[in-house]
Amino acid sequence: MTNQALAYRGFGQPEEVLHLETGEKGELAADAIRVTMRYAPVNASDLIPMTGAYQHRITLPQVAGYEGMGVVTDAPAAYRHLMGRRVLALRGEGTWQSQVDIPAALAISVPDNIDDRLAARGYINPLAAKLMLEYFSPAGKDILLTAAGSECAMLLGQWALRAGARSVTGIHRSPVHALKLEQCGITPVQEQESEAIGYYAARAGVVYDATGGRLAETLLELMPLTSLFISYGLLSGEVFRAKHHLPKIHWFHVRHYLAAAGTDGWQQMFRALWPLLAETHTHDVQIFAVEEWKAAIGAYRTAGRSAKPLIKLDP
Repeated sequence: MTNQALAYRGFGQPEEVLHLETGEKGELAADAIRVTMRYAPVNASDLIPMTGAYQHRITLPQVAGYEGMGVVTDAPAAYRHLMGRRVLALRGEGTWQSQVDIPAALAISVPDNIDDRLAARGYINPLAAKLMLEYFSPAGKDILLTAAGSECAMLLGQWALRAGARSVTGIHRSPVHALKLEQCGITPVQEQESEAIGYYAARAGVVYDATGGRLAETLLELMPLTSLFISYGLLSGEVFRAKHHLPKIHWFHVRHYLAAAGTDGWQQMFRALWPLLAETHTHDVQIFAVEEWKAAIGAYRTAGRSAKPLIKLDP
């Protein structure tokens, strides 16, 4: 079976090391299913590994992409009931290719009321938001978000309000995000508004930070000592240093929570996620053919972006 894949054989800038390759797909393993892909999003978590940031965990060559959705087109006898079903292709091969093999037991079925383009984004950001809120509760607290225009932060903000947060404020860089944040019940504050940031930081019970760098250090200086600072990303590209023991910093990574969940727990996470996603404001999407992958990455990097780039992997 012919397979097109966006693969990298060395580390560097994604636009330089990624190449569209064509080859033959090997035989399906006995405990795996094969998914013919439809869409895969472009996330920071897809791009950062290509730079070599985590090269101690990556064996080259590697197909890019950590999430996406498609249709099951081959399955062993025990999983024939999945044939023709829409599923998320997760925790197997890289998803930026036309055919993806994944462990059959980890296949996540997509409900009928979730469309393809939302399903393709149903893992990395939604699961991160859900787990952070479960382990670091927002209930009864004033919440502060950084990178508030990002998809994960917008999910965090909306779901924090559902979980009983007293208020949610979002620090954002681009003015285009302000209206969307307000529509989601999140108070928008631009990153340049230092006085307003100081006001909200001084009252924050929990900060969910995806930015790092100088902003993270500033917030840590301004927050109450009894508050929690949850770091789940470094979109600024800059690390930060804690100058004091308090407020307490928690470093959040989804992968740390998956091993303990087991197969049943993994499936249950998504049974709880789908109803939430169906009722949540999410970004619009911008579709790119697989041959336009460089444009998709460029769109992801665009300042003030209001649409999520999706790579269309089927013809």
